[in-house]
Amino acid sequence: MDKKRILAVVGRLAESAAEARGLDLVEVEFEKEPSGWYLRVFLDKQGGVLVEDCQAVSEELSRYLDEADPIPVNYFLEVSSPGLERPLKKRDDFIRYTGRQVEVSTYAPVDNQKEFCGELLGLEKDSIRLQLEDGRVATLPLEKVAKARLKAEF
Repeated sequence: MDKKRILAVVGRLAESAAEARGLDLVEVEFEKEPSGWYLRVFLDKQGGVLVEDCQAVSEELSRYLDEADPIPVNYFLEVSSPGLERPLKKRDDFIRYTGRQVEVSTYAPVDNQKEFCGELLGLEKDSIRLQLEDGRVATLPLEKVAKARLKAEF
């Protein structure tokens, strides 16, 4: 079973179902857990995702998956919001969430560190800029970003 191919096919199908309802596809996961395989689709939109949004995408995506049949094993489909600490994956995410607190980890050290936390100042060319908690400004090339996510603010 080619997990990478499955994620690519499901990603295209989920993107189509999400966009038809004005939603953004954030991420698709296909993971083996003790109780079986789970296909998880995470959606977002300005103002937040409603249960009705998830239900509509789940129903349409289920039809697409039945037709395309890209997954050779039984699985559970879950469609939801990515939550308060959603991952930032696309270039547009770094523009959309400018001004928010984020946590970023890099593949390789930037200025002798790999973990960063601070206010997202935005995207400049192919780098994100952060106002760090200690007052410094960090410029992180996108190709070095391993993970980025919003940090919940209370």
